[in-house]
Amino acid sequence: MQISRSQKNRLSAWWFTVDWPLLTGLLVLVAIGLLVSLAAGPTVAIKRGLPPYYFVERHFLFALAGTALMLAVSLLRPFEVRRLALLVYLAGMAAMTVALLLGPEINGAKRWLRLMGYSLQPSEFVKPAFVILAAWLLAEKQRKADFPVLGFAVALYGLTAGLLLIQPDLGQTLLITAVWAALLFVAGMPLGWLTAMAGAAIAILAAGYAAFVHVRRRLEAFFDPAAGDTYQMDRARQSFIEGGWLGRGPGEGTVKATLPDAHTDFIFAVIAEEYGIVACLVLIGVFAFVVARAFVRLLQLPEGFERNGAIGLVALFAFQALINMGVNVGLLPAKGMTLPFISYGGSSLLGQALAMGLLLALTRARPRGVRLKNTALLASQVRSRMRS
Repeated sequence: MQISRSQKNRLSAWWFTVDWPLLTGLLVLVAIGLLVSLAAGPTVAIKRGLPPYYFVERHFLFALAGTALMLAVSLLRPFEVRRLALLVYLAGMAAMTVALLLGPEINGAKRWLRLMGYSLQPSEFVKPAFVILAAWLLAEKQRKADFPVLGFAVALYGLTAGLLLIQPDLGQTLLITAVWAALLFVAGMPLGWLTAMAGAAIAILAAGYAAFVHVRRRLEAFFDPAAGDTYQMDRARQSFIEGGWLGRGPGEGTVKATLPDAHTDFIFAVIAEEYGIVACLVLIGVFAFVVARAFVRLLQLPEGFERNGAIGLVALFAFQALINMGVNVGLLPAKGMTLPFISYGGSSLLGQALAMGLLLALTRARPRGVRLKNTALLASQVRSRMRS
């Protein structure tokens, strides 16, 4: 099948406007995730009494479905992105409520729903939808200073963060708080708002410390290793030492046999032990390339919904990767958060695919007439600010 610029259909328009370097970087991460699943998955599966390739096969299916979802969402136009985000957010919040009422309790939290033999974590889909809706509301505030949408934007954050805290999921709450603060910054909100968000993050941590025993234990063990069980953190750090620069070799690592979450939260430690620090640096380079390329694209967008949304999605992607890697190397307290596209997890992988599909949709090149209009609008905004 040949695709030509003269063809007037959605596929040909996508083909010539999608950012191929960004898409390639994301597909490389998906491929790395499949490779790493072969290292960690079989050992964890056997330890749990499952068939050896149980997690590998599921990861492959989720990666295939996630890639299809990412490509399908990247076809959308900006107004369709907003509509999809609204539908996903409403459905996701409803599912989170049902999980609180009827879902199974695992490790003291009620975050999951059981569907056809699979566990679904609705919050993974709510996160990118929240980013898009918040970006749109703040863009409307930028465009119409007297438009009363700021209250709706604050209510959106409060509702989302509140439901996450009830589950409880302190890590995801802090993650969306950081992304929300980034959106407030790019939307040009006063410094007092950012100070308030920093205060909110501290308050969330303090409340989590006071209310949840597992949060208290993790924080105390992080700041005073003698005060609690630090085995997982110590073993993860040790894997970097044992792996050295080039690793012990595929299949030769032992961390996956000793850590219960080696295929999810501590997958970065598995990579370090079996493939070495050099492989970890390469992986960090791929993440950095995706983030840098996305910023190159979004800086070409005018101020408004598309730029706000792209920045929020990049922040969500980058912050989650940094948190996971930080936990693995001992720079942050232990927190159950996956490494995007690398860790095993159906909901997390599909949620990340949704987020990156939205990012690809927002950063697609615009027709020349639209670019000229956007450039004129941006110049007008700059002149207006200089006069004020």
